[in-house]
Amino acid sequence: MIIVTGGAGFIGSCVVRMLNDMGRKDVVVVDHIAQSDKWMNLRNKAYTEYIPRDDFLARQPEFRGNVECIIHMGACSATTEKDFDFLYKNNFGYTKALWTFCAEEGASFIYASSAATYGDGSQGFDDKADFRLLRPLNGYGYSKQLFDLWAEREIAAGKPVPRQHAGFKFFNVYGPNEYFKGSMASVVFHAFNKITQTGKMGLFKSYRSGVADGGQLRDFVYVKDVCRVIRFALEHPELSGLFNLGTGKARTFCDLTVATFHAMGREPDIEFIEMPAELREKYQYYTQADMAKLRGAGYVEPFYTLEEGVADYVRNYLMKGCEVW
Repeated sequence: MIIVTGGAGFIGSCVVRMLNDMGRKDVVVVDHIAQSDKWMNLRNKAYTEYIPRDDFLARQPEFRGNVECIIHMGACSATTEKDFDFLYKNNFGYTKALWTFCAEEGASFIYASSAATYGDGSQGFDDKADFRLLRPLNGYGYSKQLFDLWAEREIAAGKPVPRQHAGFKFFNVYGPNEYFKGSMASVVFHAFNKITQTGKMGLFKSYRSGVADGGQLRDFVYVKDVCRVIRFALEHPELSGLFNLGTGKARTFCDLTVATFHAMGREPDIEFIEMPAELREKYQYYTQADMAKLRGAGYVEPFYTLEEGVADYVRNYLMKGCEVW
């Protein structure tokens, strides 16, 4: 079987869809749904069992000898989360426990890291560089970096490791099934709702010399591309390591917003608003994935352009009442 943690969440539920499309029904979903609407992402998915996150570690002995791979997408991804002890336990400790289980079982482990580990980008966005030099800007990014560094030490020390260990530093992922994420949903989602309600969209002003308002750059990657890369990893068990997962092309928030207006068949109307003071010192003005390592490992599929991905998301999902993929 394949276990997908965070399997009711944004990326995780899309991964379950991808597995179903591959013909895989032997999927166990692990998540923390509680009072959220994430359960709606599972209504059109085939899976054998749902297990609450807090129950799964205690039940691991039940799965010994029967796990092919754990795809670990579960985490607290809120960059504004202030409870670092929670982030440490949930994002770092839990991931270590899953890695150890896969190492003991000889199973594969495919997991989500984050571009938030790169901090302000002053050290670049090279997934072949020394991760010890990175300085994340928030607790979420640091919790992800802690695991990246721990895994690197385990491998270097010659300790038992999963049969396959492939981690992906996700850049700015957008697409269907993110509807429950509130403030952490993509700008496409927020822009669609704001434009629908008011006909306008507000973007943060720039507080950095040489960067225009709305000119902050991100590597926006469509969730369907993320799933294609994870499928590639599943189909190539010899692939191990830590890889960037973006498109390799940074675009501005203005570009993203204009693409959303156009996908909705509207003329752009953008206004620039003040950035909250608490974000100004921790704000990334530029991210762009260096994709040479993944390409060198054999991944040759093209990525959706920004305009292609936004158009698919807006027209086939958001304009259809936030349809689930």
